[in-house]
Amino acid sequence: MPADTRLLSPQFPRTSRYNPDWLIANAGSGAHTLWITEWLASVMDLKPGMRVLDLGCGRALSSIFLRREFAVQVWAVDLWIDASTNFACIRDAGLEDGVFAIHADARALPFANEFFDAITCIDAYYYFGTDDTYLNYLTRFVKPGGQIGMAGAGLMQEINGPPPETIREWWLQDLPWGFHSAAWWKRHWEKTGMVDVELADAMPDGWQRWLDWHQTGFPNNTVEIKAVEADAGKYLGYTRMVGRRRADAKLHEPLVSVPVQYVKKPILRQG
Repeated sequence: MPADTRLLSPQFPRTSRYNPDWLIANAGSGAHTLWITEWLASVMDLKPGMRVLDLGCGRALSSIFLRREFAVQVWAVDLWIDASTNFACIRDAGLEDGVFAIHADARALPFANEFFDAITCIDAYYYFGTDDTYLNYLTRFVKPGGQIGMAGAGLMQEINGPPPETIREWWLQDLPWGFHSAAWWKRHWEKTGMVDVELADAMPDGWQRWLDWHQTGFPNNTVEIKAVEADAGKYLGYTRMVGRRRADAKLHEPLVSVPVQYVKKPILRQG
């Protein structure tokens, strides 16, 4: 039987050890989760035993990868995939002692302040992270000096005005309005004063990797494939960013209620 060469890439040696059938069967139709995770992890300081929040983990493939490859403890948090489904995947990988499935909203995380040594977010941050106040909320969960890293689909340059004709059909179908360039994300994080941005860049030929993944795993996704082919890296690709929580960052507790008291008065004017 000939060797299975699907999705083999010298650019991602760790990922190349994983079964492509497992990857395709348990992935969504977004980015190649393990390629993006390996790319991000290569610029983060992940050490054995660290507690890592894998935010928006999808089907927990990134969480399994981080545990296997870096021996970190991972809290696999997702809103759209329930914890029981992800636990089954984690259990079959033999990692239930180091990867913990949590069903939670990224805006209502059930963790103590400064619980994590690092936070990762793979191909999901654009769903909630464009909110100007979100980084202030998220940063509280990582220790001072801890890293926050995110990577996934994004823009090579900002789109000012309507989307270009080459990608319009896909753009309007999937509504990726949260996509931005690495430069945009860098400004977005730096203005908060919460983190020092250590890196913000784009994957060389990321659009080609995007295409490779979809042509192999999701060939029926013709609208997206045609858009990526036609764009050829002008706008679409993969971006990543890593920031480190500043020791002097002044975090503001989220406002959940205002202490007010009802004062009884006549509703209408008298007389």
